[in-house]
Amino acid sequence: MNKNLYQIDLPEEIPLRERLSRISPTFIKETFLLLVALICLFPLMWMISTSLKSTSEAFTSYSLIPKAWKFSNYMEAWRQADFARYFVNSLFYTVIVTLSVWIISSLGAYAFARLEIPGKKVIFYIIIGSLMVPIPGSFIQLYLLMNKYHLTDTRLGYMLPLISGGLATSIFIMKSFFEGIPKEFEEAARIDGCSKFGIFSKIMIPLSRPAWATVMIFTALATWNDYLWALIMFSRKERMPIQVGLQVFQGQYFTKYEMLMAGTAIAALPVILLYIVFQRHIIAGVMAGGIKG
Repeated sequence: MNKNLYQIDLPEEIPLRERLSRISPTFIKETFLLLVALICLFPLMWMISTSLKSTSEAFTSYSLIPKAWKFSNYMEAWRQADFARYFVNSLFYTVIVTLSVWIISSLGAYAFARLEIPGKKVIFYIIIGSLMVPIPGSFIQLYLLMNKYHLTDTRLGYMLPLISGGLATSIFIMKSFFEGIPKEFEEAARIDGCSKFGIFSKIMIPLSRPAWATVMIFTALATWNDYLWALIMFSRKERMPIQVGLQVFQGQYFTKYEMLMAGTAIAALPVILLYIVFQRHIIAGVMAGGIKG
């Protein structure tokens, strides 16, 4: 009897080096990005998980899923820490600073991009050069300046440096986008009798929505998350933004992790929602500004 009839041909084992070479670069890149995303999201998930636990479970349990979901922690933190006042203050500062930066940077960027101004390149480079100066490094000078004009511990004295600090980046983004808009649109509007301000408001602003949306979102995020300047400027609790209020709350509830995490989640939730809703505009504006600049 022929023994070959009972012989089974097993597939040859593929060497490890060859198997690794068959993995596509796209799969490796996406896997790496997924791991990075999970690492970045883990603190956020841990914060939300801890905020929904009891005091004993927050100290003893390492699970991300609470045994008993305590949504009442958010209501207690909101009520006991006076978060309503801090929240309204931060909302007021964010809206005023964001609108001010948008209006000033839009007008300035249009002037740098389209108008003939003597020495505008030198002025523009000076403005961009201010980005090399770290903001915390100018806190002493800013505080002395605000104190000289009696603006310390005032809302105006707090917002003016924030507006000034956001103009350089915003002007750069808006100017790059304005320069990419064809001049034929302006010439056609000028033939129809449109003024320079009319061209700016009716043509340039609508066409540059990705750029100014990016400017407004970045400014809103920076203003909402500001802590150091607010800590230096304010001594009265009724004018503090939510980030400083959260620090005050932390001193009162240092041993209650679930309350601290609930307060932190309340402070972080508007920023997270803002980024999720407008992330498409952020990416479009940054890419447009980078390519056209």
